[in-house]
Amino acid sequence: MNRFLQLETALFYLALALYVAATALYFVFFALKRDRLAKPANGVLFAAFVCHTLALIARGLGAGRLPLTNQYEFATSFAWGIALCCLIFIWRFRFQALGTFASPVVFLVIGYAAMQSREVRELMPSLRSGWLAIHVLTAIISYGSFGVAFAVSLMFLLRQRNGNSPFWQKHIPEGQRLDSISYRAVSLGFLFLTLVIVTGAIWAEQAWGSYWSWDPKETWALITWIIYAIYLHLRIGKGWKGKSAAVFAVIGFICVIFTYIGVNTLLPGIHSYA
Repeated sequence: MNRFLQLETALFYLALALYVAATALYFVFFALKRDRLAKPANGVLFAAFVCHTLALIARGLGAGRLPLTNQYEFATSFAWGIALCCLIFIWRFRFQALGTFASPVVFLVIGYAAMQSREVRELMPSLRSGWLAIHVLTAIISYGSFGVAFAVSLMFLLRQRNGNSPFWQKHIPEGQRLDSISYRAVSLGFLFLTLVIVTGAIWAEQAWGSYWSWDPKETWALITWIIYAIYLHLRIGKGWKGKSAAVFAVIGFICVIFTYIGVNTLLPGIHSYA
């Protein structure tokens, strides 16, 4: 086996183990209210992200291309995108408890990746395009941002029930701030999802001679885009905030997951390779 692919395998499973460790530390921190574990949990999450990044680099060197072309590669990149966005929001908003809700999502997605075939195959003719990197990288950032919005929205909903707890008041921002953070994450995700659809349409026309073919993944990507467009319209135009917005963000991320995993499993089409 290519030595870079051997290195990638070792780094991937190390990252997976560190994500498990981070999730466990966050759980103990949050469930048992062990304040001193918040920073170590963030540190382990960052270490997992670094190993994950190195694994993707090794995969790219071993495959001789960007590691973005099959179920395994996109799933592990999807998990990487959520971890990246989570760490950015933790740093930007000094919001250490965010990892408590985001790290399990990262773990589940990278766990799904671990169950996929890791075989490196020659690129399909339709994938030999410069649009590959733009299209898939924008999808990773988009899905990662929606994953953060999902985690923050869950925290908003739970805070309504636990808002009087001293622990929650110390570690979880007030509802208005959570609502604002979720809105920013959705806005970022929506911008990049728009780019995903536009670049995908341009690429499809070059590869298959048609901008849109109503493939199941195209259709569900459009459905997801419409859901988040409704969210932003109601938010900006009608001043829609609070619980309803949080529920909408949760539903939107469920559609994101179905667009990626559910469509590939239940509704195969021309995007079945990813």
